[in-house]
Amino acid sequence: MDSISRYIFKQLVIVSLFITLGLTFAVWLTQSLRLFEYIVNRGLPASAFLGFVGLLLPSFLGVVLPIAAFCAVLFIYNKMIMDSEMVVMRAAGISHLQLARPAIVLGIAITLIVYTITLYFLPLSYRAFKDVQYELRNDYATVLLQEGVFNTMSDGITVYVRERTGDGELQGILVHDNRDPEAPVTMMAERGALIRTEAGPRVVMVNGNRQEVNRDEGKLALLHFDRYTVELKEFTDAPQARRYGVKERFLGALFWPSDVARDDERFRQELRAEGHRRLSAPLYTLAFVFVGLAALLSGEFNRRGQLRRILLAVLCVGLLEALALTFHDLSNQSSKVVPLMYLSAVLPVLICLYVLLKRPARKATRNGALEGAAS
Repeated sequence: MDSISRYIFKQLVIVSLFITLGLTFAVWLTQSLRLFEYIVNRGLPASAFLGFVGLLLPSFLGVVLPIAAFCAVLFIYNKMIMDSEMVVMRAAGISHLQLARPAIVLGIAITLIVYTITLYFLPLSYRAFKDVQYELRNDYATVLLQEGVFNTMSDGITVYVRERTGDGELQGILVHDNRDPEAPVTMMAERGALIRTEAGPRVVMVNGNRQEVNRDEGKLALLHFDRYTVELKEFTDAPQARRYGVKERFLGALFWPSDVARDDERFRQELRAEGHRRLSAPLYTLAFVFVGLAALLSGEFNRRGQLRRILLAVLCVGLLEALALTFHDLSNQSSKVVPLMYLSAVLPVLICLYVLLKRPARKATRNGALEGAAS
C-alpha cells in the first residue's frame, strides 16, 4: 500500500472507530434502559448489571460496524473532494480503483470482523445473556424477596423484609403462611436468610415468634423461638433445562440441530434461515462501502458539493437494509428465498465495481483540474 493509500486508510479507520463508538453507545444505552428494571425492581448491583447488559454488545456491533464503514467512506471521500485533494490525486494520474483501494481494504477487514462476531461471539454472548437472565428470574433471593414489599412467593405464602444486606442476610422478617386456610400462621423474626437445600428453598428465621389463632376458642398461641424454618415446597422442583433459542445457537446447530424433532419443520426452517442470514449479513459491509465509493468517485468534480450523490447513496443503503430484512423474514417460510439473501448483498458490489471501472479517470481529472484551477 503506497503513501496515499495509507493516508486515506488511516483517516477511514479513525472515522470508523469514532462512528462505531458513538452508535454503539447510543444503541447500548437505549437497550440498557429496557433492562433497568433489574436494578430498580430486583435489586441487582450496578456492577453486575453492567456486565449483564455488556453481553449485548456483540449484537450491536454486528449491525453498527457496516453502517460505520459506510459513513466513514462518505465522510472521508467527500472531505477530500471538498478540499480539492481528490482533484490533485486525479491530476497525478491515480485511477478510481486506486483511490477506492483503501476503502475496499477497510470493507474486507470489517467484513471479516463482522463474520467473527456473527458466527462466534454473537451466539456465545447471547447464550450467556440468556443464562444470566434465566438465573435472575429463578433466583429467589433477588427476584422474590424485595425490601419493604409484601412479597407473594406462592399461593398462601407472603413475606415482608425490612432490609436485605449485601451478603444476603434478611433483617426484620414477617412471614404469613395461609396455605392451610383453617390454621393461618404468622411468624416474625429479627433476621434470617433464604437458602437453597436439596429438599428445596427454605426461609430460615432467627430470634422471633410464631403466632397462630385458634378459631374455635378465639385464643392466640404465641411461640418464641431461636431458630425456625419455613419450607417452600412449591419451589422444590428445579427449573427444567431450557432449549436454546435461534440466536443462541452456533452455525452447526442452526443447519443440523440435534435437539429439534424431525417433524418440527417450521422451527427447522427458522434455524436454517438464521444460519443463512449470518452467512450473508456480513457481505452487506462490502456492499455499503462500494455504494459509497460509486456515489462519490464515479462523478465529476462539482464545486456545489456532492449532496445529491450522498443522499442517493444513503437511499440505496436503506433499500439494501430493507431488502435484507424482507428476505430474511420470507426465508423463515420458504427456502426458495435464500439465494436472494446472498444476491442482494453481492449484486450491488458487482454493479458498483462496474460503475467505478467504466469511466476513465482522465475525463474526470481534466474537468476537475480545470474547475479547480478556475476556482
